[in-house]
Amino acid sequence: MAGGGSTHKELLTAQTRLWNYALGYIRPLSLAVAVQLGIPEAVQGHGGPISLSDLASAVGVAEASKVLALRRFMRALSHFGCFERSVTKAAAGEGQGECEEEEEAYAPTLFSSSMVKDSPTTAAPFLLLATCPLLLSVPWNSLAAWFRGERSESAYGIEAPQGGTFWELLSRVPELNGLFNDAMACDARWAVALLAKAHPEVFHGLTSLVDVGGGNGTSAKAIKDAFPDLRCAVLELGHVIAASPAVEGVDFVEGDMFEHVPPADAVLLKWVLHDWNDEDGVRILRRCREAVTPATESGGKVIIIDIVMSDGSGGGDPEEVEAQHLFDMWMLAIMAGAERTEKEWRRIITAAGFSSCKIIPGLGPRSIIEAYP
Repeated sequence: MAGGGSTHKELLTAQTRLWNYALGYIRPLSLAVAVQLGIPEAVQGHGGPISLSDLASAVGVAEASKVLALRRFMRALSHFGCFERSVTKAAAGEGQGECEEEEEAYAPTLFSSSMVKDSPTTAAPFLLLATCPLLLSVPWNSLAAWFRGERSESAYGIEAPQGGTFWELLSRVPELNGLFNDAMACDARWAVALLAKAHPEVFHGLTSLVDVGGGNGTSAKAIKDAFPDLRCAVLELGHVIAASPAVEGVDFVEGDMFEHVPPADAVLLKWVLHDWNDEDGVRILRRCREAVTPATESGGKVIIIDIVMSDGSGGGDPEEVEAQHLFDMWMLAIMAGAERTEKEWRRIITAAGFSSCKIIPGLGPRSIIEAYP
C-alpha cells in the first residue's frame, strides 16, 4: 500500500530496498577488486578451504589491519554468493584462559570459478569491462540531460560527454579497446562452443559461414573446431584485423557490414545487432540477407545470437530476466542499441526482407534466432 496508509514495517522495507539498490553498485566493484587481487585463483587453487591468513599471504596482503579488512571483504563476497564461508573455533593462545578464537576459511563456488581468469568459462574480462570507470559513471551522468532534450538526439549515451561514438572511443583509448576485445573473446570462447554442442543442428548442412563483426575470430574458431569441414571467415574492419593474430582455418575479410557481406551458406551475428538502433539493424540484416540469397538446401540463413527480452507477461528464470533488463539499460547508456522482445525482433527481421525466423532459447539470457530469406 502506498502513501499514508502504509505501515511502519512497509515503509522500512521500502527504504531498505532503496538502500540496497542505491549501494548495489558495490557488488560489481567488489567483484572487480577480487579479480584484480587474484582472490578467485587463490581460493580455487588451494585444494580445499583456504584460511584467511593463507589467503592474505597468497594475494599479497601483509599488514595486520589490512588482513582484518580482507576478512570483512571476504565476508561480503561470501554473502553475495561468491564463496562458501566457514567458521571454526581455534584454541586461544597462552594466557588467554578458556577463550576461543574464530578462524574463517573460504571455498570456491561455481560463481567464483567464472571469475578465474584462465578458466575456459571465465567471465572476468566482461566484469572488468562493465566496471571500467569510463563506462561506469560517465554515461549515466549525462543520461538525464539526454532524456530532457538538453543534448542533441545524436549525442546518445556515451557520445555526448566523450565527443564521439562508443566505437570511436575504443579507437582512441587502447586500454578500453583491450578490455572490450577480451570481454567479447571470453564470452565467444565458451558460449559458441556450448551452442555447437547443445544445438549442432544449427550448423548441420552448412559448407561456409561468415562471422560478421567477429572480432579476433574466437567465435569462428570455436565453430571450426566443432565442424572442421566448415569454411569459416570473419568480416571485420581493417584496424581490428591488423590487431588480431592469425587463426588456423579461419579467413579474415576486411570490410564494412553496412556496405557488403561476403556470400556464404550462413552468416553469424553474435552480440552485434543489440549495439545498433532499429534502422541500422535493418541495414545490417539486409546486407546479410543478400549474402545468403538465394537460399539453398545447405544453408541460406542468418544465425543471430542475442537477447530476446521477456515481454513482461511473467514466467522465465528471474535471474535471466534480470540480466536481460540490466543489459538493456547498459545499451541505453552506452550506445544507441537495444535489447529486443520477440515482437521487436520479428519486426526488424521482416523489415529487412526475410520471409520467416525461428527462435531457439537455451543460452541463458540469450537465444538463437535463425532468419531465412
